[in-house]
Amino acid sequence: MMRSIAEQKVDELGGRLSVLTRQRRDHVKLEDLLEDLAGTTGAAQGQVLLRIYRLVFPHAFAEESVLWPMMRRVLPDGHELTLEVEREHQEVNELVTALEALEADDPAREPVLARLVEVLREDVRDEEDVLLPRLQAILSRARLRGLGLAWEVVRRTAPTRAHPVVARRPPGNVVAAVPLSVLDRVRDLVDGAVLRGPERVGPGLRRVSAGLAGLAHRVEHLPVMRRGEDPSTRPTGH
Repeated sequence: MMRSIAEQKVDELGGRLSVLTRQRRDHVKLEDLLEDLAGTTGAAQGQVLLRIYRLVFPHAFAEESVLWPMMRRVLPDGHELTLEVEREHQEVNELVTALEALEADDPAREPVLARLVEVLREDVRDEEDVLLPRLQAILSRARLRGLGLAWEVVRRTAPTRAHPVVARRPPGNVVAAVPLSVLDRVRDLVDGAVLRGPERVGPGLRRVSAGLAGLAHRVEHLPVMRRGEDPSTRPTGH
């Protein structure tokens, strides 16, 4: 049985530049944020969620653009392995979309948030215990470092918000990267200002954020953004 990357030292993972090391580093950050999230409400919860989104969505986008296509090329069961994680990513997108539509005091918010935390932790376990060890077993240290560089470049320029309509596979997700990343990162700045700023500026900035979200929603519905998707990861209702 292959060892989880959670149990390995940095050198075993291929060094600090390896994609395995980079993946695990993000997973550790995510767990810290999920612990910070527990028990929070209102603006404090919003700030932690914003940090989670900025970590989780670029991370997943880079996986779907760089790592999973590689796994489908080099592993005979790569399609099945990556599809399961893509389904988890799709559920995260749909949960966050639902969460953002709920008011802070809505009783429906708590179960949605609890399920989001559960799925994020399931995703980490599946990647660290199953997918990434399989990739480690077949690729050299040099290939793992090369993948790490490609993954990092994509992660730094990827969308930072939920986009459940966009394909989880190329070419749709690749085409979506630039326009949605720009809109998301501007929205992040606006939402951060809402959460940190004085109450009097909140309504105006919320309207700006809603406008950006609406524009991103229209962009992600362009047909080209959905090309390459497996039917099982299409959003509910589509």
